[in-house]
Amino acid sequence: MFGRLTWDAIPFNEPIPLITSAVVILGVLAVLGIITKEGWWPYLWKEWLTSVDHKRIGIMYVFLGLIMLLRGFADAIMMRSQQALAVGSAQGYLPPDHYDQIFSAHGTIMIFFVAMPLIVGMMNFVVPLQLGVRDVAFPVLNSVSFWLTASGALLINLSLFVGNFARTGWMNYPPLSELAFSPDVGVDYYLWSLQVSGIGTLLAGVNMVTTILKLRAPGMSYFRMPVFCWTSLAASMLIIAAFPILTATFVMMLLDRYVGMHFFTNDGGGSAMMYVNLFWLWGHPEVYILILPAFGVYSEVIATFSGKALFGYRSMVLATLAICILSFTVWLHHFFTMGAGADVNAFFGIMSTIIAVPTGVKIFNWLFTMFRGSVRFTTPVLFSVGFMVTFVIGGLTGVLLAIPPVDFIVHNTVFQVAHFHNVIIGGVLFGMFAAYNYWFPKAFGFTLHDGWGRASFWCWLVGFYLAFMPLYVLGMFGMPRRMQHIPDPSWHPLLLVAELGAIIIFCGILCVIAQLYVSIRTREQRRDVTGDPWNGRTLEWATASPPPAYNFAIMPEVEGLDAFWEMKQRGQVTAPRSYEPIEVPRNSPIGFITAFFAVMLGFAGIWHIWWMAILGLLAAVIVAMVFGWSEKREEEIPAAEIARLERARLALGPTA
Repeated sequence: MFGRLTWDAIPFNEPIPLITSAVVILGVLAVLGIITKEGWWPYLWKEWLTSVDHKRIGIMYVFLGLIMLLRGFADAIMMRSQQALAVGSAQGYLPPDHYDQIFSAHGTIMIFFVAMPLIVGMMNFVVPLQLGVRDVAFPVLNSVSFWLTASGALLINLSLFVGNFARTGWMNYPPLSELAFSPDVGVDYYLWSLQVSGIGTLLAGVNMVTTILKLRAPGMSYFRMPVFCWTSLAASMLIIAAFPILTATFVMMLLDRYVGMHFFTNDGGGSAMMYVNLFWLWGHPEVYILILPAFGVYSEVIATFSGKALFGYRSMVLATLAICILSFTVWLHHFFTMGAGADVNAFFGIMSTIIAVPTGVKIFNWLFTMFRGSVRFTTPVLFSVGFMVTFVIGGLTGVLLAIPPVDFIVHNTVFQVAHFHNVIIGGVLFGMFAAYNYWFPKAFGFTLHDGWGRASFWCWLVGFYLAFMPLYVLGMFGMPRRMQHIPDPSWHPLLLVAELGAIIIFCGILCVIAQLYVSIRTREQRRDVTGDPWNGRTLEWATASPPPAYNFAIMPEVEGLDAFWEMKQRGQVTAPRSYEPIEVPRNSPIGFITAFFAVMLGFAGIWHIWWMAILGLLAAVIVAMVFGWSEKREEEIPAAEIARLERARLALGPTA
């Protein structure tokens, strides 16, 4: 009745997972208890869990990403500690089986459940506001997208309590991931959690592309859109093009494991190398899915805090589109050593070098924007400047890896680990922290504490360099990645430096938590009553902080780039004489209910509980059909209520 699920699936004989599970379960129960005691369930259900407001959904995406960052970093510091301790005759504290699960979970969580939710969350919150529209194209589908992503995150965390996770690395390469070598449920947790969340991400990409192409404010032509909208469009188009490849690849892997097919088993007529090609045909565009929106964030931050228009706007847009296209021509540089031959390697090496050119264009545009500008070195600007220095180093090492002979030397060493974290931490995470500090007052109506923000930046910057620069050196010395035990004592000093860097990064995370706590405690002193705390340039600053459900009482008329800046210069930020009622989408529980059945389906598929899987699938289909036949999907906000809110806001006046 319960398939492969037995009491043996609970890690009673493994103290670390068991204690961690107990702590997490007690923490969740404590939170649920507090919510119940305070009577917050009706508020949470109405305002958050069933909300289809793009702003609320964007905030929930970001919250999910930050929570998963804690889980992913816990794995990272456990790995660093193990490598710092297990040198020579010492064996450390993590057995090989557990260590393999940790590094596999770390990569999977950081890419799919930290970086992706942060990116999609920022796009969800900001893009409709910058476009001057009232919501995304498909509000209910937006809710479904988020809750499917949350379902995948829940499934991957369940592997901590019930069963185990994959021991294959975050790329899940065959033949190690095939049934013969991974007969337990670890790979199944990987496949099902990423299938569920991947569908949610694909739906989010479709929603974002439709919104940007079809729902812009009057007068907002393509070349009047803010750069963040362009980078979000490019990333979303890459999601639509790339994620179906990953979904199909995982379907084939599931068929290999569940019904004995041989897509990726060499001895059955398949090809393990085909999996690697398909994975990286998704995987390298995925890098740009992550970094392009971060590029948009830097463009907005640097222009705003330099007090001038972005230098080379059109070249920035064209560079974004060039990266979007070229990202599908470089995937093979991830496995130059496969033996494809000199001609193939030369082509992909050249393309991997060429794709660095548009990024270089962006770096110069940001520098020229700051040149002779009135730069205010706030926390978002510090993260942006730190990004430019750090990302250039990561880009140069990427160009180095694009040279096949060099790649042959450092392939599968910690040099690659250093490069990858160089661009993901220095590019994506720095961008998301800049965005978090920049748009937080728009989301919640008060600014974040700048002192704690600066402290978090310096901890992240210093911690990153200490944690990963030694790995470049160790990679040149030949240290393989994913080592549970370090046989060469000469590597130990640099590993201790890397451990120190991880500890300093942890201090940076603590500073982010302290910043939020202090900011909430002192929110009345830092309240944003104007909606425009930074003297912004784009339309999200033209509405209240936090924005009302309808975003804009009157659709803005866009007459040029930096629409809100021009409105302020012309003195056009005034209250109209009359307002009209506005229809906004009704709340819908469809996303939350769909997530429940998605978790049921995924968990049942992992443990081969087929009756539960069928019920979960049928229930999800029925829920979708019920929504499809529903009629009352919108509600009206009266004109009098809109007039009261808008006149109260405009009476305070935006900053000029």
